[in-house]
Amino acid sequence: MAAATTSTSSKIARYVFKAARGRGGWYGPHMAAASRAIAERIPLVDLILEVRDATIPLSSECEQLRNYPPSSSSSSSTKRIIVLNKVDLASRANTKDWINYFNRRNYISYGVNAHNKNNVKEFLNFLQARVRELKKTDHSSHATTIMLLGIPNVGKSALANSLHQIGRISAVEKGKLKHAIVSPYPGETKDINSLKIGSHPNIYLLDTPGILPPQILDVDVYAKLALTGVIRYCMVGEKELARYVLSVINLSDEYEKWGKLSTYEDERSSLDLIAESSSGPALEIKQKKQYPTDHTQDFIVNDVRRTLFHLISCSVGHLEREEDMVELIEAQFAGLRIAFRVTVEGDHARDKVAAKLLNLYRTGRLGHYTLDRVPTHYVL
Repeated sequence: MAAATTSTSSKIARYVFKAARGRGGWYGPHMAAASRAIAERIPLVDLILEVRDATIPLSSECEQLRNYPPSSSSSSSTKRIIVLNKVDLASRANTKDWINYFNRRNYISYGVNAHNKNNVKEFLNFLQARVRELKKTDHSSHATTIMLLGIPNVGKSALANSLHQIGRISAVEKGKLKHAIVSPYPGETKDINSLKIGSHPNIYLLDTPGILPPQILDVDVYAKLALTGVIRYCMVGEKELARYVLSVINLSDEYEKWGKLSTYEDERSSLDLIAESSSGPALEIKQKKQYPTDHTQDFIVNDVRRTLFHLISCSVGHLEREEDMVELIEAQFAGLRIAFRVTVEGDHARDKVAAKLLNLYRTGRLGHYTLDRVPTHYVL
């Protein structure tokens, strides 16, 4: 379910924005040079794939393409397709609404998960069909060049590698696979790399560095970019981002799915009692769960979900009021310290809780959220 941006979450987003002041920028000489190199190549390619993050389809727009016409425009010499990557982390219903929104504005769009082989194969078939359509109009025999373009950390390189691998397997081509650099940190791709993704006709993909504008003045956009890892955590502060995550969860209805976990503690206690008085498989089950520092284990994730469900459900305040939201978030930090098995205290405990919470959110373990609203008059 989408988490709508409300006045309360916008106020918390403002704290994220303020926390980032004075911690350095992201637009260095390498990004300026990459921006110029991309601008020079855009008129020379046959297709542009603007890769966006499906959890923030509007906030992850590439500013460099803002003035380029839609792919269906007859005046466009360069064809543009909007690719919503990371659909596995976004609300499925909201992704469908966003695709409808782009279609209504004459933009071709496609939702993809760069780590899902079948999904990428379907996307490659879609691209090949688009290339065949282009060949019918220009009657050229030259290879088709497609440029991947977008802001940092939207999964361009991961998508490029998947398309390259599947494209070469489909074409039964031999030889060493090339790989674009993939990193969980933004800005790791420094150069424009060429990868072959198809034969008959030959199709080449240009993977490009992520580009951001020199300044981001919209507070909500800045917070969303920071939350999704486009802007490095060290520029913002994990505790502020964790508060923003909690405001997103608190204002959505995603937590309601965790109500069935309310009996999980009783089930786990019974299993522990059996294991303590047994040997063999039951003891092995218990031993496999004795890793309290690993917050990604299912039993800890379920404890986190149950804690959040209980605290949100029992909240008597109005979460549209900032003071009530802040009070709930403080209670959640205290509860999550127990759920995450954090043994230290004070600010260090908050740091650990924040880091673990952000990791679970960004990997989809706490639900599927689309942070950008679709304009209501475009939803079909």
